[in-house]
Amino acid sequence: MLSPDLKNALPTTDELPCSDDTPVDNEDQNFLPNILLFLLNSIWANRMDWYFGVDMGVYHTTGVNPRVPVVPDAFLSLGVERKKGGKSRKSYAVWEENGIVPIFTLEMVSHTPGGEYDEKLDIYRKLGVLYYVIYNPEFWRRDQHQPLEVYKLLDGNYQLQIGEPYLMLEVGLGIGRHQAVIGGIQQEFLCWYDEQGSRYFTDAEQAQQERQRAEQLAEYLRSLGVDPNNLPGN
Repeated sequence: MLSPDLKNALPTTDELPCSDDTPVDNEDQNFLPNILLFLLNSIWANRMDWYFGVDMGVYHTTGVNPRVPVVPDAFLSLGVERKKGGKSRKSYAVWEENGIVPIFTLEMVSHTPGGEYDEKLDIYRKLGVLYYVIYNPEFWRRDQHQPLEVYKLLDGNYQLQIGEPYLMLEVGLGIGRHQAVIGGIQQEFLCWYDEQGSRYFTDAEQAQQERQRAEQLAEYLRSLGVDPNNLPGN
């Protein structure tokens, strides 16, 4: 816990850059984390005690300089406002969030390694992030790791967890990979799972399922000699 004097001496998020201005080197680094965000907007639509940031600076006091952020590809904090003071965040400063650090961070490995397996792992360890997830779909053989790795902070150190999807009990969600058509393109993406291991569907998938159910019902009615277009109330 920071002393009041130290907290008052720290800059506000209005005074701090919102990122480190490092460009991403592939489109998935923004696209795939946003799928997780859009899913959460549906899954936790009635909850106002969480925040999910994408490519946003996280400022903290566990590094060499509180003005130097770590910028995860995505992070999740629980017990904070969805909209801080009713406004969108420019960045996330732990000292402005009642000391709440992200419970989950995601790093996506790209063509240029960014210290995901060493430097950032150590930053998140010192910060106290409970779950650190590394997604490396293309270069995992190069890096001698698995495509998706979940690390949990236990006794001050990260330990690689086993199983996919992996259930993060403290978050109330599991995370894993899935293949589907998104925007007309077949690809792998990360998704959330419930505590029973069932995958949460995207809005597009839910709409498609509803159309399929409606078509099946209409076909069943036709098999009974009933015109589904001439039902009472239509």
